[in-house]
Amino acid sequence: MDAKKDIYFARNATGIAMVEFFWGLGFPVVMESTFLQIFLKNLGASDFLIGLVPAILMMGISIFPLFSSYLTRNHETQRPLVLGLHLVSSLSTLGFGLFLFWVRDPALILPAFFISYVIFSLCIGLTFPIWLNFLVKIFSPRKSVQGISIMYAAQNTAKIIASIFIIKVVEHFSFSLISAAWIFLISGILFLAGSLCFLFTRELNSPAPRVLREDSFFRHTWKTIREMTGNKNLITYLIGDLDHYVVLTVIGFYANYATQFFGIKDYTAAGLFVGFIYSGAILANITLGTLDILSLKQKFISTKILNLILLCLLIFSPGLTGFLLASLLLGFCRGTRSIIYSPAIKKFSNRQDATAYFATAPLLTIAFGSGFPLFFGHMLDRFSLLGQGAYQLMFGICIFCVLIAMVFGFLTNFDRQPKITP
Repeated sequence: MDAKKDIYFARNATGIAMVEFFWGLGFPVVMESTFLQIFLKNLGASDFLIGLVPAILMMGISIFPLFSSYLTRNHETQRPLVLGLHLVSSLSTLGFGLFLFWVRDPALILPAFFISYVIFSLCIGLTFPIWLNFLVKIFSPRKSVQGISIMYAAQNTAKIIASIFIIKVVEHFSFSLISAAWIFLISGILFLAGSLCFLFTRELNSPAPRVLREDSFFRHTWKTIREMTGNKNLITYLIGDLDHYVVLTVIGFYANYATQFFGIKDYTAAGLFVGFIYSGAILANITLGTLDILSLKQKFISTKILNLILLCLLIFSPGLTGFLLASLLLGFCRGTRSIIYSPAIKKFSNRQDATAYFATAPLLTIAFGSGFPLFFGHMLDRFSLLGQGAYQLMFGICIFCVLIAMVFGFLTNFDRQPKITP
């Protein structure tokens, strides 16, 4: 079976690379976006509301995957599901862009944005576990890291192109509603176009008979949670992975830190920072992914070390050079985490079909994943009189969280080879 998958490796790697290239062109607008935080700040949003953006996304990808996991538990063929959900996810961004062209009352923009972003996050949550399982299904275990790395390299290359476009638009038009409307509208159209590229991929179903699951939603979910919480190595890995949410939180706030206190221009933070983030991700994709340097555990630990370095840069070297280097390291850590997460969950799941694990894993970390950005934003509002000191205090707390994650990273056993079950 794995040999047959390798026959279609080039086709599948090209297909998903095309999907992620188009989606990568739109990602800098809506996910892990410095553009978005400055856009919201210019609309008068508080730091708490800005922190609500990654919290909403974390809630979406933590809760709604459970429903898609349950509804697709007996579906062997997953490409139509992945394609359909990607198409639906695209419509909220496109719709918000159209709304900005027609809105006349500025007071309606923030509520409309959060409604749109809730829908987007819900749809991404439904898509997430099926997409991850589809990726590890179309590639053999031997080539999964390489295939996923090619996909992310294409995505991050597109993100750099998009960040350059954002720099030019924001530099020329500032954050006018018309320029923002075009940016959101074009992002939604690109998402739609990219989704259709799933049609180029080839999915092979397992020759073994599929075990049909007839249990209820709550029984299915509780059974998965109980199975996962009993897997000590998996839980150790998930705790060690919590620094991922620290990175997402830092990405959600550090552009405002740079523009408010250190004279960085809006267009630089909205575009150039993002370009460096994605350059770092591409570097990770090539070195740790395509070239497959370091073991899974060494890659995992390296992200924690680099997280500590970038947080120190933000605290002690907050100039343009420091921000750009921190952006590069943020991207490298995000890129590394992206290429090891799905193979790691698949490895620790002990299952042929790991959709339920991909769906449930974010639920087990939802308290930290959603709570930390809200806590970060609330504390910035509360200690706003400290100015840049409020951000530096929060970056210091981030360092403490990363150190805890590093301890659990060292305790995770990546060498264990469990017996695979259906």
